[in-house]
Amino acid sequence: MEIINATASFAALSQDTRLNAFRLLVSHEPDGLPAGDIARALDVPHNTMSAHLAVLARAEWVTSQRQSRQIIYRASLTHMEEVIQFLLKDCCSGHPELCSLLVDSLSACDIDTSDTSVKPSG
Repeated sequence: MEIINATASFAALSQDTRLNAFRLLVSHEPDGLPAGDIARALDVPHNTMSAHLAVLARAEWVTSQRQSRQIIYRASLTHMEEVIQFLLKDCCSGHPELCSLLVDSLSACDIDTSDTSVKPSG
């Protein structure tokens, strides 16, 4: 990943609604969520949420797929991994043992879903 791509990715997540939407989608992997459910869960108008999701899609944080009349959004875990690898690429000046606590914390994901409950649409 080039630094220009990384900064574009970080810029896309630097807004509250977009960051919350991405976190919500991560917690709903692998199924994803319809755009309307994301808007309702975050209490954001549908057209505003669509604009935020478009920003996230351009930055490759989310993917979308049409299912009948709905667009289902999913977090791009591949992109998230690329960004994390970009951040850790030069970790600890070639002494990865210094980063072991960080790496261990990534492998022991403990997602708090208490504020991301969404009722399925339909």
